Amino acid sequence: MYLDHPATVIHTGIVIGRYGGNTSAGADKNEDGAFILKEPGGSWEFAMLLDAHKTAESAELLVSTISSQALEVARLLSLPVNEAFASLEGFLLSIFKSEEFIDTCKQITGETACLICARKENYLWWLSIGDNSVYLLHPELAARGQYVLNQRNFYEWIGCVNTFAQPVACYSSDIRELRPGLNVIVMTTDGLLEYGTRGFEDPRKLYLAFTEEQDLEKCVKDVLLDVHQQSGRDSATIIAWSYGNSRNAAMPSD
Repeated sequence: MYLDHPATVIHTGIVIGRYGGNTSAGADKNEDGAFILKEPGGSWEFAMLLDAHKTAESAELLVSTISSQALEVARLLSLPVNEAFASLEGFLLSIFKSEEFIDTCKQITGETACLICARKENYLWWLSIGDNSVYLLHPELAARGQYVLNQRNFYEWIGCVNTFAQPVACYSSDIRELRPGLNVIVMTTDGLLEYGTRGFEDPRKLYLAFTEEQDLEKCVKDVLLDVHQQSGRDSATIIAWSYGNSRNAAMPSD
């Protein structure tokens, strides 16, 4: 559970940071989860980040459900980019809205926030249920004060309390074009934002923490160590990777 022990690992070029919280502040469990797929040639990445509560059953359900569909996720992300994201979103929503999945959710204890991101070519797509955050970090965007892609939305979950069991499901999704050069993508649970002086609630500070150092794994280690040193009680999980984009991006007319 990584209590009192921030840890990082690099999986197929993607950094995963895990920390269960500081036991001196009352931390006693870690119910976060993560699931990652990457095309071996590097043409796309798929990442899911989960922040469960009460038990980890909802996170386990999402991981097992999406893992069982990994081949179909890979097939959809292998489609042309103008088809891939819409097809992937429709497929995932069809799972979450299915009677079988909703019935399974009713049988578990607890619920989870769920953030899913996919990068293909020079685009990043995301689907968010709940209050996990995804950041697209690039100097051109930072110069205009743009860092975080999604709005943190509270009172949305998948699990025993389930937005997809409501008459109208509540979630958000979008697509962003990557800028030329190095783009850094960071997904995080709220344990990185709601601790100590809550410094990373200022997205510029998060931008600096993840871009001033070239070693992305060291960046993740450093921010998780700060959570521990400031006695963060909640678990914090980070998924981070970079993508060097050689394509041009939209610019305003002269």
